[in-house]
Amino acid sequence: MRQKLVRLVGGVAIAALAMGGVTACKSDSGDDAASGDACGAKIAFFGALTGPAAALGVNMNGGVKLAVDKYNKENADCQVTLVPLDSQGNPEQAPGLAQQAIDDEKILGIVGPAFSGESEAANPLFSEAGLVHISPSATRPSLADQGWKTFFRAVGNDFSQGPAAGRYIKDVLKAEKVYVIDDQSAYGAGLADEVKKVLGAAVVGSDKVQGEGKQNDFSATVTKVKSSGATALFYGGYYQEAGLIRKQLTAAGVTATLVAGDGVNDASYIEGAGAAAAEGTILTCPCQPATEARGTFVEDFKALNGAEPGTYSDTAYDAASILLAGIKAGNGTREKILEFVKGYSGEGVAAAYKFTETGELDPTQVKVWAYKVEGGKVVPDQEIPKA
Repeated sequence: MRQKLVRLVGGVAIAALAMGGVTACKSDSGDDAASGDACGAKIAFFGALTGPAAALGVNMNGGVKLAVDKYNKENADCQVTLVPLDSQGNPEQAPGLAQQAIDDEKILGIVGPAFSGESEAANPLFSEAGLVHISPSATRPSLADQGWKTFFRAVGNDFSQGPAAGRYIKDVLKAEKVYVIDDQSAYGAGLADEVKKVLGAAVVGSDKVQGEGKQNDFSATVTKVKSSGATALFYGGYYQEAGLIRKQLTAAGVTATLVAGDGVNDASYIEGAGAAAAEGTILTCPCQPATEARGTFVEDFKALNGAEPGTYSDTAYDAASILLAGIKAGNGTREKILEFVKGYSGEGVAAAYKFTETGELDPTQVKVWAYKVEGGKVVPDQEIPKA
């Protein structure tokens, strides 16, 4: 059953502040006028723009581009430059890119890293350098437990997404036999572990595969799933491998419903699996449908990027907008931007934002949605109720 997104109403101003998205900002860092100290500043997007996970990164970068484009149009005398840092989603490349950002003193904030593995590799360097970073998508819970003073994320973590996916499998699909697979990444394995905790004895088997485009033949895993008699399958990982697994499962006559997390929640999954095989797949995300974002976000995103916003386009826009609000308030140093983000409270196009002491999004704002592949497209299915 498809439920319509419940929007926040009453007292919530949708009108833009400085960049056309984030409103009701409250911070003790500076006034409302941009100062010369912040002019010429840069923010960076850190994530995959090429490689096997590029589709997700391109979604996010499009949101950041829109935030910067709006800001520059409205602040012609105090421009901000966007620096793209293409990690290819590879943790091995993350430290070098992090150091590149750190060495550019004009970069006052980072949107990203996009993925959990690269976050684990880059975030210690950002913390040491005092360079604030807001991830629109990295969901591994332990990222908030490392004592990184510059870490924030604009979405819920897998302690919300994993159990929600498990509840959907249990309560909506009513599956009594479930097989669980993960790609051994920081993100995929962690998410799969949370799903297992909810499903308990319903998990009839599990397996691990290789991600990052390192494996194409999943016949051994397909055989295990088929022999298990599972009626549902959970995959923790990204869309490239998920698409191939679904394709090969269908070819082997396995009709078990595939459920996967936000790393698979992209149209590229359907391309990889084939529309017929992908039909009926359930994809979760600690995010609302990007096409339901407030204000003129959807129209503006399409006009600038030539495509519909995708998974995390709106949260990336909001993360960039928070950094830009700090610059607009005249905060021209990394230290001041960090303090601004710590004290931030406001409304974006995707959600309301306020961060805990460990950088997590305020738990009251976290929502997890289920999406379904239907008619060759990923469409909203329902918001998954909290336990």
